[in-house]
Amino acid sequence: MAKSLLLPRAGGQLYEYTLGEAKTFAPKTAPFQGRVAFSAAHVVCDPFADADPLNNAQIDWNATLAYRHHLWSLGLAVAEAMDTAQRGMGLDWNRSKELIRRSIAEARSVGGRIACGAGTDHLAPGPNVTLEAVEAAYEEQVGFVEGEGGQVILMASRALAACAKGPEDYERVYSKILGQVKQPVVLHWLGDMFDPALAGYWGYKDDLDAAMDVCLRIIKANADKVDGIKISLLDAGKEIRMRRLLPEGVKMYTGDDFNYPELIRGDEQGYSHALLGIFDAIAPAAAEALHALDRGDWARYEEVMEPTVALSRHIFQKPTYAYKTGIVFMAYLNGHQQHFRMIAGSEGARSVVHLAELFALADRAGLLTDAELAVKRMKHVLALAGIE
Repeated sequence: MAKSLLLPRAGGQLYEYTLGEAKTFAPKTAPFQGRVAFSAAHVVCDPFADADPLNNAQIDWNATLAYRHHLWSLGLAVAEAMDTAQRGMGLDWNRSKELIRRSIAEARSVGGRIACGAGTDHLAPGPNVTLEAVEAAYEEQVGFVEGEGGQVILMASRALAACAKGPEDYERVYSKILGQVKQPVVLHWLGDMFDPALAGYWGYKDDLDAAMDVCLRIIKANADKVDGIKISLLDAGKEIRMRRLLPEGVKMYTGDDFNYPELIRGDEQGYSHALLGIFDAIAPAAAEALHALDRGDWARYEEVMEPTVALSRHIFQKPTYAYKTGIVFMAYLNGHQQHFRMIAGSEGARSVVHLAELFALADRAGLLTDAELAVKRMKHVLALAGIE
């Protein structure tokens, strides 16, 4: 098999890239002991559905659910119907309900752990939206997830961000919903780099520390209803500060796709669990590293995790919300789906130069599981861009 191919740089220059030696990850299938590790999972588009690909793209259920079985087989838990699944960016609430229903059933069939996103995305933000409407929207989605037997991930609300007048409105809405849940939930603080519509969440636009204090007040007032909080701010210092202020028994789930190895490893005052979109793309490496952590093999943990960071930072580069394209591209390169198409046409959200660099970084991290297939598929994508 040819171990090299021509890849493009910005400006159209081509260079020869030679693949490195293959790495083998052999993680156990047993659950992790030291950390809870959720992978937010992507959805696979059905390329043969005769539907509007921008507004009504359909899901390939067999491939989508097979990928969740792949994650469970590695010991990872699945975070379902989150932003990695293009929630609110191609995946609406109606299709999310079917995804949640199917995935919970599949999780039950293999004893896999799953938690599912519940938000307010069926309520369009607008000047006439009230706090009562936001509460009713949350109640509908939380009720659906719990009715299916799933744990809730309480997602940030664009509608609440648009209509809240200040911190007290967030405290009102969250306290009401948390007072009704049947089992502890995972809160989700998604930064505006992931979703610009969430700017100013918790009532403070330019003061993350003040926003954090509001969130902490809500958690402390409802600690028995909060399993943990996932924060996706791409700021390790802020996460560590908040982690140290959480009530006893409430977990910090890192959503920091730039700094996750150090945050999961932790320090003398604690550590973060994981709820990460990048774990979808680096699942075999993440699983092996977490098992090494369980053994106290810090060297192996670093050896496996460290090369994934450059890949993750590339995938999540600005505009950060376009990261889903890289996640799906990795699944395509590794044979988990037969095409590189996405709902909402999001395969076009990254340049061919970006995808070429992703290919090289994935190779250096040992995450191209079948080099021959990956080269073949990379060449297909290059050919579509006029690079033969």
